[in-house]
Amino acid sequence: MASGGSAIRGSRVGAGPMGEQDRGFHADRIKVSYWDALGNETVRYFAANLPDEEIPERIDCPSSGLPAGRDKANPPSVVKLEPYKTHLAYVKERRTEEEAESLLEEALQQLRVRRGKLSATN
Repeated sequence: MASGGSAIRGSRVGAGPMGEQDRGFHADRIKVSYWDALGNETVRYFAANLPDEEIPERIDCPSSGLPAGRDKANPPSVVKLEPYKTHLAYVKERRTEEEAESLLEEALQQLRVRRGKLSATN
């Protein structure tokens, strides 16, 4: 037979003097439903005294990972992903040597101006 502690049978250890109402189990709540593009419904509960502005219009649906909105008839659309680019696609987007030199010169000029401002204030 196991024995230990002086807890009364049926009581929770560490519950303390608070009752369930003090912990919020019976607090007034409102039910808000969210729908994603696949038709999944997610229900969230919020405190009844919470202003409507603080209840989010969109959440991430836990079952699909898609954004979910409160409007069942018009849920948020699925996020469009960019297609994978090959290395050649990036090579084709590179700037010409003249553009690269002008960008470098412009960046160096901005650094010189900032450095001049810093040395003038010290």
